[in-house]
Amino acid sequence: MEWVLSGADRWGMGGGMEMELSRALEALPHGAAFRFIDELTELERGKRAVGIYQVRGDEAFLEGHFPGRPMMPGVILIEAIAQLGGVVCQTDPEHGVLEDLRLTAVRAAKILGAAVPGEVLEISALVEGRMGGLVQVSGEVSGRDRLLATAKVVLSGQEVG
Repeated sequence: MEWVLSGADRWGMGGGMEMELSRALEALPHGAAFRFIDELTELERGKRAVGIYQVRGDEAFLEGHFPGRPMMPGVILIEAIAQLGGVVCQTDPEHGVLEDLRLTAVRAAKILGAAVPGEVLEISALVEGRMGGLVQVSGEVSGRDRLLATAKVVLSGQEVG
């Protein structure tokens, strides 16, 4: 098992976790304004990861969800699981990068709580299976020592090289 803490460079790739996260995020279709992973704290390339997202309070979706009592929408908690799953599958040493990676399906999703501005979220993602350009991921989001969301998601993309 290959666990790497943020900032460490134990796989000899140069640049450490920040560089690996940067490369993996660039392989995802999202722009910076719609990314919900700020930092990787653990990564087993191609298998699983744990990441952190800080709910800053200035995110555009908080303005209307809900005025005077902002909270991160549950569907965005699930999106964070999918994005971290994308990071994991894009760092798989046994498979090439998947182009045009998209969230294709959501199953067994449970939204158990709400995240609010100032909260630090811990997101985990585990690749459960992979068949060609399809990747099944299970994950969860926690904040302030409580589980906020769980889901199984399927990501799809086109294998390159």
